[in-house]
Amino acid sequence: MVPLGWAGGTVGLILTGAISLYANTLIARLHEVGGKRHIRYRDLAGHIYGKRMYFITWALQFLNLFMFNTGYLILAGQALKAVYVLYRDDGALKLPYCIAIAGVVSALFAFGIPHLSALRIWLGFSTFFTLIYVIAALVLSIKDGTNASARDYSIPGSKMNRIFGIIGSMGTLVSLGNTGILPEIQATLRPPAIRNMEKALRLQFTAGMLPLYAVAFTGYWAYGSSTSIYLLNSVNGPVWVLTLANIAAFLQTIVSLHIFASPMYEYIDTRYGMDKGNAFSFHSLLFRVGVRGGYLAINTLVAALLPFLGDFMSLIGAFCSFPVTFVLANHMYLTAKKSKISVPQRAWHWLNVVGFSCLAVASAVAALRFIVLHSKTYNVFADL
Repeated sequence: MVPLGWAGGTVGLILTGAISLYANTLIARLHEVGGKRHIRYRDLAGHIYGKRMYFITWALQFLNLFMFNTGYLILAGQALKAVYVLYRDDGALKLPYCIAIAGVVSALFAFGIPHLSALRIWLGFSTFFTLIYVIAALVLSIKDGTNASARDYSIPGSKMNRIFGIIGSMGTLVSLGNTGILPEIQATLRPPAIRNMEKALRLQFTAGMLPLYAVAFTGYWAYGSSTSIYLLNSVNGPVWVLTLANIAAFLQTIVSLHIFASPMYEYIDTRYGMDKGNAFSFHSLLFRVGVRGGYLAINTLVAALLPFLGDFMSLIGAFCSFPVTFVLANHMYLTAKKSKISVPQRAWHWLNVVGFSCLAVASAVAALRFIVLHSKTYNVFADL
């Protein structure tokens, strides 16, 4: 909302939700192409394009998930630091330390959750934590906005920065509603998997997105262009409410991070035979500690090194979400269904492929520009 303003932000959020629903629906309908279920995104790409594209897709997907996890660790670190500042604003506990703590907690959680299906009960907790955050952010933002004087809603920065900010925000918007692991999630649904996934997508991109949009609009209304990237840094209210909301945000990121790391864990477990037998045997636990601990250590180092959450969100969308979710989705559907769709439909999908490819390049340039600029402004391991 800040780099786009009221008109651009509102249109961007609504349009991104609609496009994301469409692109994810295309992927969901390719779940049973060729008479077999494709339970991994890379398997689907490999079936349609061949072995080389299998590896290219896996590389893109891995990068997408790695960047998501980096963003989650930054967010978790900011939530922890916000709790500390509520009680002792002495600067002793810096953001990189908080990110490191978040990395350790994430690793401990990953050691105890052997596979994605084991997250069932934790997804309920994740929803509960999200509701706590949403309710606290909405109530406190409305209170602050009602009592505040006139706010500035102008788009900040120079003309050049505003242009790049608008371009870069497209990557952020795209990353909001896309996971890049839809086939992996669809594989956990009971039959008919395609119909059930379509129902889930429609629910998610309507009722599921409303609370998140409400937080974005209310936060921007209450604080204008001075709104913090992490909204709870802007709100005022009882210390216990802010503590509860920040802890809920921290715990929710731990669960969400594991979802996006699961395809990588599953690949390693399958590759080295750790997916069979007792998941909590000493050997299996030791394997998870070594592999998952090492993966999250690298993730944590990158997050602490460059903790620019907004820029990373833009980079995720540009490098990963655009190609994986939009470009590939349209091209795979076009390739798999080319004999069953009309000429206008083929033209529409090709327009999407070309258009989203151009947007991905432009958004990547903008995101990298801001990361370079912020890297000059702040030192590595910055305490933002």
